Amino acid sequence: MNVYRTGPRTARLSMRAMTVDDAESFLALNGNLQVMRYTHEPLTESLDQAKESLRCYPDFDDVGFGRWGCYLNETGQMIGFCGLKRLPELEEVDVGFRFLPEFWGRGLATEAARASVKFGFERIGLQRIIGLVLPDNHASIRVLEKSGLRFEDEFYEQGLRVLRYGIGRVDLKS
Repeated sequence: MNVYRTGPRTARLSMRAMTVDDAESFLALNGNLQVMRYTHEPLTESLDQAKESLRCYPDFDDVGFGRWGCYLNETGQMIGFCGLKRLPELEEVDVGFRFLPEFWGRGLATEAARASVKFGFERIGLQRIIGLVLPDNHASIRVLEKSGLRFEDEFYEQGLRVLRYGIGRVDLKS
């Protein structure tokens, strides 16, 4: 199995697997109410909890890929994450992203998501990628659409209405 700890590089971002050294940035991201508003995940509340989350992130070892930290090429600052996650319960691979609010509205999430989708098809050899989003998360819906994913259907998970967007390898435009 190939392991892709280093993800794509774009004009403004370098993407790689996060390490415990990224714990402060991870805490700033996952401890932020604005960032976590549409995730329905609990806030990360301490540096120790952030370190533990990063230490125990199994995706790269289990399936060879995962969510990469996104670092500004200019400064090296971690400003969010983006990447691919296997969802065994749906038998799908999801593209997901999360950025600090001060970097919203600059096209960085779209840049990272597009690069992740392309990487998934071209480097990993995936045939299909989805994006799951809550209906009120209009900004993330736009990122998915700008990344080539199209609305497919909706379903309920843990009592929440979830929209599924998708793209197949054959749909990818260079």
